[in-house]
Amino acid sequence: MSLDYLNSEKEDLTEEYRQMVASSWGPVRVCITAQEAHGDDVLLPLYTELGNRFHLEGKPRERATIEAVLAAAGLPTGLADAADGEAFDKAIKVSHHLGMDQVGYEVGTPVISVEGVAFFGPVVSPAPRGEAAGVLWDGVLGVAGTDGFFELKRSRTRDPDFT
Repeated sequence: MSLDYLNSEKEDLTEEYRQMVASSWGPVRVCITAQEAHGDDVLLPLYTELGNRFHLEGKPRERATIEAVLAAAGLPTGLADAADGEAFDKAIKVSHHLGMDQVGYEVGTPVISVEGVAFFGPVVSPAPRGEAAGVLWDGVLGVAGTDGFFELKRSRTRDPDFT
C-alpha cells in the first residue's frame, strides 16, 4: 500500500508530509522492478535491507542507498534506475488496490492479509522476537479466524522503536 497514492487527493496534508511519502515511490519502484525481473523471492531480502537502511541506520532515500541495498540483497545495482521511472507505476497502483480493497480505506499502514482476511496492523514497537513473535502471530491467526472480527486499537504511547 502506498500512503502517497492513498492520500494523493487530500488537500489538508502538510508539505513536509507530502515530501516524506513522495520519497517512497523510488524504493517501491525498485522493488516491483526487481520482482518482475527476478521473482517474488527477492522481495523479502530487498524489503528487509530497505527497512534496515532507512529505519535502523537513518540512511537517505537516494540512489547510493538503494544501490547498497540491492548489492546486499544480491541483486544488480542497475535496478536502481527504476527509482526515477514510471514504467511500473500502474502495477504499483494495482498492487495497492489488491491490499486496500480487501481491508477498506479507513485504515493506514501496514496492511496484511492472513488466510483471506485483511487487517490494518499489527503496529508493534519494538517488534517482538523469537517466541514472543510466535505468540503474536498466533493471536493474528486467531482474530483472522473469527467471523465478524473487525478491530482492536489503542492510542500509541511511544514513538516507533526499530531496534
